[in-house]
Amino acid sequence: MKQGNGLPVWIQEFSLTGLLLLAGSVAGWTQESTPIVSSSPSDSTAAAIHELQQQVNELRAAMAEMRSEAAEYRAENSALRRELQATRLQSEAVAIPPASSYGSSAADTERASPTEPAPPVAKQASSLEDRIASLEDSTQLLNSKLDDQYQTKVESASKYRVRLSGIVLMNLFSNRGTTDMQDIPSYVTGPNQGNGDFGATLRQSEIGLEVFGPTLAGAKTSGKVQADFAGGFPGTWNGVNSGIFRLRIASARMDWENTSLVMGQDSLFLSPNSPTSFASLAVPALNYAGNLWSWTPQVMVEHRFKIADDQKITMQAGIFDNLAGEFPADPYFRSPGPGESSGQPAYGLRTAWTKNVFGLPLTLGVAGYYSRQDWGFDHYADGWAGMADWAIPLSPRISFSGEFYRGRAIGGLNGGISRSVIFNGDPTMASTSVTPLDSIGGWSGFKIRATSRLEFNTAFGLDNPKASEVRAGEGSEAYVGALLVQNRGALANFIFRPRSNLLFSAEYRHLQSFQVYDTNNSAQQFNLMMGILF
Repeated sequence: MKQGNGLPVWIQEFSLTGLLLLAGSVAGWTQESTPIVSSSPSDSTAAAIHELQQQVNELRAAMAEMRSEAAEYRAENSALRRELQATRLQSEAVAIPPASSYGSSAADTERASPTEPAPPVAKQASSLEDRIASLEDSTQLLNSKLDDQYQTKVESASKYRVRLSGIVLMNLFSNRGTTDMQDIPSYVTGPNQGNGDFGATLRQSEIGLEVFGPTLAGAKTSGKVQADFAGGFPGTWNGVNSGIFRLRIASARMDWENTSLVMGQDSLFLSPNSPTSFASLAVPALNYAGNLWSWTPQVMVEHRFKIADDQKITMQAGIFDNLAGEFPADPYFRSPGPGESSGQPAYGLRTAWTKNVFGLPLTLGVAGYYSRQDWGFDHYADGWAGMADWAIPLSPRISFSGEFYRGRAIGGLNGGISRSVIFNGDPTMASTSVTPLDSIGGWSGFKIRATSRLEFNTAFGLDNPKASEVRAGEGSEAYVGALLVQNRGALANFIFRPRSNLLFSAEYRHLQSFQVYDTNNSAQQFNLMMGILF
């Protein structure tokens, strides 16, 4: 055995042999174990990625569906707001009431129904938890939208949409003078006596229904019913606070692009304007003082000619139930009046020119009316009237409106202080002569929109029957106010709307009525109002 400076040779050989065996064992162990270690993490990672991709795809599909539903709801809400705005603008032009004076203005509608924010869109999140949280927020918002939509629905026996509307109106009033009605005076019946009076009423509250039917022959069909509680008083204790339900409007219409057909009891299309007043909804303001009006069964056709982008001409023609302004002969059984006894309806025609000025319609219209009346014993009267109406914006906040008429035997339109003819004796006697009553009158008024919530209104009007004809019938049986030869009315009010469905108003009204031989009396009313619209 050789020895040197290093390790013995046998030790070196033994060590080298051991190292070679150890290296082979390590290599074999590595070849056997490496596939197991490398394949297991790869499979689990791929499965996790695949599962995450499926969840992301599902979330994307859900978000796409939610966005689509949100867009549909926004479109439906926008359409409803536009329809509501157009309806209320039209109601304000006719002033609902008498048929629609409780309608809100377009500005009020926009305040009442501000554009709702779109459902939040889920942003790209760095984690799955952020995306799920955003999706839950969107779902909650859409559910609240669905709840709001459900609350605005009115169930109907048909599949067509029905809209409920109306106003709960409280009037507190104080009068100085003797008038025909305590709460809604139209003319003065005698001199001022005592300390005046004070009262309150809710009988001018209104309720209405609108139904939107199918499209027929290219026309959109719709109908409406409107009623109040001003039909009189029941004969019971405190009956003045139990007003009788009364029909005002019940009509159906078909609307094509440029033509409309209206059938039913509706406002008088010959006289579309009325002063704005919440003190007088049961009858339009300035009744018997220059404001012609009637809720009359009628059939009317309207056609619109567009002559420019902002101008049009409207032509209306129709027939009416031929009324003469008289009281019913019986409270239950109906019998024909003088107009209906003629065997023909009353006729009306109106044409108007409209142009947009300051974003508001400027309208100038003229109209004509004819009514044949049979008062018995071969006494006939031809009632007629020529009318003009206007609505002129003087600025974006100030408007001037009114009407003028000249006619004969127009008690059915509440002209001539509701008298069509004058008798010179007992109307039940054949020897009594019948004279158609001539009258002239009209009204004018201003509307000032101080802000989107506050407006001021003033108006003055008069009805002036021919004095010589009234004197000829002095002492005979006739209508209420048989001796009146002129009736004047003036009003001033403000209307404040802190919310679109809430209003407060105060009005001062002055009436002065002249009788034959220059006798005249005056009366005043101060009225405070609060209304809730629905």
